Amino acid sequence: MANQLKSNWFLACITACVFVSCSEGGYRISADADNVGLALPEGFGALKVADSVGAARHIAVNSKGDVFVKLQRAVDGKGIIVLTDTDGDGRADEQTGFGDYGGTGIFIKDNFLYASSNSEVFRYALDENQRVTNPEAPDTIITGLIDRRQHNSKSIALDGAGNIYVNIGAYSNVCQEKDRTPGSPGMQPCPILDSAGGIWRFKTDGIRQTYGDGQRYATGLRNVVGLDWNQEASALFVMQHGRDNLHDFYPELYAEGVGIDLPSEAMYRLSEGADAGWPYIYYDHHQKKKIVNPEYGGDGKQEGGADALDPVVAFPGHIAPNALLFYTGDMFPARYKNGAFVAFHGSWNRAPDQQGFMVAFVPFENGQPSGDWEVFADGFAGIDTIAAPGDARHRPCGLAQGPDGSLYVSDDVGGTIYRIVYAGAK
Repeated sequence: MANQLKSNWFLACITACVFVSCSEGGYRISADADNVGLALPEGFGALKVADSVGAARHIAVNSKGDVFVKLQRAVDGKGIIVLTDTDGDGRADEQTGFGDYGGTGIFIKDNFLYASSNSEVFRYALDENQRVTNPEAPDTIITGLIDRRQHNSKSIALDGAGNIYVNIGAYSNVCQEKDRTPGSPGMQPCPILDSAGGIWRFKTDGIRQTYGDGQRYATGLRNVVGLDWNQEASALFVMQHGRDNLHDFYPELYAEGVGIDLPSEAMYRLSEGADAGWPYIYYDHHQKKKIVNPEYGGDGKQEGGADALDPVVAFPGHIAPNALLFYTGDMFPARYKNGAFVAFHGSWNRAPDQQGFMVAFVPFENGQPSGDWEVFADGFAGIDTIAAPGDARHRPCGLAQGPDGSLYVSDDVGGTIYRIVYAGAK
């Protein structure tokens, strides 16, 4: 069942065979014999595109198959790494880079590459070969966004109407008078929400836009690292990181095991003006209710947020969803079409029951979830017992779809880029 975070390894022994994807440029792409240690559904295989590229956050793949990797921290003055496969075997054999800033967001649309630092968003033009033409002089399309170190990654998504959506995470756990302090009450109204804790919308062709030029599209979102525009629904979907410290600060209300698993990591479908309820409420996937946070007088059972959004999918707490991608390719079987892949990074606030470190799948129909979520790719951590997230050898962070329909996954610990292909019967 989807609520089991431990993968059954999906008949992993079958994947000892070498799977072959569709040909690309006259070459046939084969998976590694051990699928790079990943457990995948039957018929799927995985190969390592590159490793040790740095703290690889989000990724984008152009129509030629080049992989653009946004690094959390620039390495040797390069915050964007470009991986190129010159011999057609599916593995990068050429690595270049540009952009002297760290960050998370990166996206390709309409012959432009968009990339973010923790306070700005840049735009690079692409030529007919989908290569960046202005690596040293990008357009700064958004600037002056809040960066107060906590929840400061500026993840981005684009729609089909010339808009770019930017996450501006809350620089707080739950908007207390004294942040992350037991017994400190929550501020009401929360002053953080004027410039953070939500999604802002800007124009893709603007120059040096800041808050006054954009629009607060949705609010009440503590921190969104994974977001994507669903073409079938014509709507923005996001994955929120839930609050921390329920058991730590309120042991009389939350037993240790309960506090580890709450609040839910929630997927929301947003529309203009939407409010997901942070910091006043959280979602409890066990009770299937919106619950008032204890900093605002809640007791773990009191319902609240009557006007706040309900999530469309709720996952167990503290597994850190860092990427969301709606699959539109043709390589995978039909059940995956338009469904959502979510990369889970693992979180410090789940000790001692560390989980996550996998890619999940949620089936969709007509722009809405149509079934339970399931583990799609597991085994990134490389070890069975994980005492702390840093013990994991690999932590999924970014997702991208290749031009052939393969799925790319980045890892911001080992700097590995994975590519998942399908060669089974459809």
